[in-house]
Amino acid sequence: MSLADGILNAVKEVLGAAAEFHDGLGGAQDQHTAARLRHLSEVHLPAIRADLGHTRTDLADRHAPHPGRTVCTQEVPDDEHERSAVCACPPAPRPLPVPPPPAAGRIRR
Repeated sequence: MSLADGILNAVKEVLGAAAEFHDGLGGAQDQHTAARLRHLSEVHLPAIRADLGHTRTDLADRHAPHPGRTVCTQEVPDDEHERSAVCACPPAPRPLPVPPPPAAGRIRR
């Protein structure tokens, strides 16, 4: 599940709770508001979910670099805090952790 799916699920729950609340108020306008909230949840929200899913799939299939991305010089400009903010290169691999010395596990007397 992606972040968008989680957000859309939360929006659906909020719309449902709001519809139930308006149903409980009992007025004619309240019934109309509850029906409108359910319509948003049942018709518009699935359409938004489908559009976002198609957009996510389209973007995932792209393999071309973004045209606005700068060429990596492996140097950090003075106005940037870290290279990854402007560099298109993958980050350098992390160094392997150094194992503790063999005597570190023994009990001293």
